[in-house]
Amino acid sequence: MTSSGETMMAGRRVLLAEDEFIVVCDMIGTFEACGAEVVGPASSVAEALSLVEATEDLDGAVLDINLQGEMVYPVADALKLRGVPFVFATGYDRSVIREDYLDVPRCEKPVDMRLIVTALFHELDRPEE
Repeated sequence: MTSSGETMMAGRRVLLAEDEFIVVCDMIGTFEACGAEVVGPASSVAEALSLVEATEDLDGAVLDINLQGEMVYPVADALKLRGVPFVFATGYDRSVIREDYLDVPRCEKPVDMRLIVTALFHELDRPEE
């Protein structure tokens, strides 16, 4: 990471919803190296929903589309209601994305974790509509 990369997420609280151990370890390391405070990780939809409800100052999230066989859309819905930006990090192609979330950035796995950080950073930096 460059020095700007090391601080691009400084002070941001980011929920990670991912059920693959190796992937989530890589995500945690990358986000923490960029200055983020990781919330979770959550390996199930129920766990992710609990974290969303329990974390008042959540800045953003990275969601795997499928967590232990359950689609992550209830978590996406909860984040959207709270105005929390998120990106999808998934092995699924675009055809699986629910129509109302086609505009959400999708990083297709396997992916360089820095690309996920950058995608979320751009979502956090977007002006509210």
